[in-house]
Amino acid sequence: MSSLEITESQIVSSICEYLHYKGYFFWRQNTTPIFNQERRSYRAMPKYSKKGVPDIIIIIGGMFVGLEVKKPGQYLTPDQRLFKADLSRLGSCDRYYLVRSIDDVMKLGF
Repeated sequence: MSSLEITESQIVSSICEYLHYKGYFFWRQNTTPIFNQERRSYRAMPKYSKKGVPDIIIIIGGMFVGLEVKKPGQYLTPDQRLFKADLSRLGSCDRYYLVRSIDDVMKLGF
């Protein structure tokens, strides 16, 4: 990785810092199993965990807003597309966004 290349984790962190500064009610949703050093294996995700949940979830006026963060050139995974489709079926698809930077978040009006 060159010193100029930013990681997805860094983009997520910068967006979270921005949302915190702006006073939004949000959280970073981690859906990746955590590696247990002692057992040298990944901890299983809890029962009923959803695959494809967006990286950042914001609640505004009781509405769900999902921000899926990707680096340029990366796109939604099949699980993420399915999660978005499920939201659409429930009438919330317009509140699930693919973002690549703080600028993208600002363009959405946050």
